[in-house]
Amino acid sequence: MLLRLVRLIRAIFAVIVGLLFLVPIYITLTTSLDTPAHVFTFPPHLWLDFNWSVWVRTWHMYNWPLYMFNTIVIAISTIAIALATAVLAAYALTFVQFRGQTVVFSLVLLVLMIPSETFLIPNFVIMAKLHLVDTRIAQVLPYGATAFGIFLLRQFFLTLPKDYFEAAKIDGCGHLRFLWSIAIPLCRSVLVTIALYIFIGTWNSLIWPLMVTQSPRVQPIELALATYLTSDSSDWQGLSAAAMFATIPMVVLFLVFQRQIVRGISRGEGIRF
Repeated sequence: MLLRLVRLIRAIFAVIVGLLFLVPIYITLTTSLDTPAHVFTFPPHLWLDFNWSVWVRTWHMYNWPLYMFNTIVIAISTIAIALATAVLAAYALTFVQFRGQTVVFSLVLLVLMIPSETFLIPNFVIMAKLHLVDTRIAQVLPYGATAFGIFLLRQFFLTLPKDYFEAAKIDGCGHLRFLWSIAIPLCRSVLVTIALYIFIGTWNSLIWPLMVTQSPRVQPIELALATYLTSDSSDWQGLSAAAMFATIPMVVLFLVFQRQIVRGISRGEGIRF
């Protein structure tokens, strides 16, 4: 009886916390669909009026499909490169014995502790030297390696029984064959989790694209949202509609892949050296 009560309290608490996180999104949605007379009323108007005219007007003000296309291309390219480097690095840190292995993994953990803003200026200098400023490639290359992905994959590879690797060696499998045929299929949920986190991070990226791009033809959706905010900060309904354009795809993505995200995160059972 006591256990059921604890579970019930925990569930109620989880629902309340979840609703609190959804409140800002709901208010933004309500503001974007309100009639003008309800935007500045107090207490706030919390019922949807389904006034789609603001969405239509805001959609036609900017080339939102182009910004979304740029973001998707940048995200998919980043995912492909980052997963390839993360898988190879994590495999080497797990199954290939070499001197300084623990030091290398400690450096990977150290990168996780350093704020990403620290790398902005060095990365910009490198992109400028390579003449890649104001391109999609410049928004991909600095994130082509993910310390978080290396850490998560290594933690999963450590859970694989050593017998798998020994049996593969007896059958004549080399490292690449074992990685491709056995290790990667087993860590599919972890790969999906890393890919989703990279996609979400790319979709929400603002500071780095703001530094490295100037023309709308290569800019992601968050820069379009920032431009709208700068150009017409008094249009609260338009800003809310633009925010929903950038938010809805991420909400849908999370709802579709939430099980994979939770399953992938739960694979990393603590830090092992």
